[in-house]
Amino acid sequence: MLFPPKVRNRRKALRSRFDIAQQFEHIEESCIPSYVHSNPLAAWVAWMRLLQAANLYQKWAPNGDVLDFGSATGEIGQLIAQRGAYCFIEDNELLVQALLYWLKDARRIKFDDLCDNQFAAIFALDSLEHNREIEPLIVRLKASLIKSGILILSGPTENVLYRLGRRLAGFQGHYHFQNIWDIEALIKRHMSLLDRKVVPMGVPLFSISVWRVEQ
Repeated sequence: MLFPPKVRNRRKALRSRFDIAQQFEHIEESCIPSYVHSNPLAAWVAWMRLLQAANLYQKWAPNGDVLDFGSATGEIGQLIAQRGAYCFIEDNELLVQALLYWLKDARRIKFDDLCDNQFAAIFALDSLEHNREIEPLIVRLKASLIKSGILILSGPTENVLYRLGRRLAGFQGHYHFQNIWDIEALIKRHMSLLDRKVVPMGVPLFSISVWRVEQ
């Protein structure tokens, strides 16, 4: 099948929790409409980037707490085999309530309350591009990593194929201030690239990468 069982279960849970048509304006900037899209190929691309991020976490992350920056409903928290507490930053209360319904032990954190040397891994999945000023966020997130900690980043390439795919999937809004290459160029000033995957293979719609402070 196109989707593994865990993803099929999450698609069903999201459809049960949200009325996509009625709540679209409240969840448009999350990936939920893509996760539950009726076009299986559009949904598969969205989930594939999460599955790649989960695989990169398993490969590179040391033991310790995890932060999901811009978590939405915490789908990555459903996919990873955690090695510590799952913490998240999310401003959308509708999404927060859903996340806490499914991940009852999750810890909500405010960005301004981040501490230094706090997390073994930070996920920033399709979230940084929604911010005008990214570098101050990168600096703060970097400081909150432990010495061997990693940042797992995902974002859209915004290339012609990506924009065409969005139109074909029925998504008209545009709320990204940078593409993933812009963001990676900023992160490269502060951290070293360990690994990168492109989704889908051979068609660069999303880049998923792992970064670590130089040892």
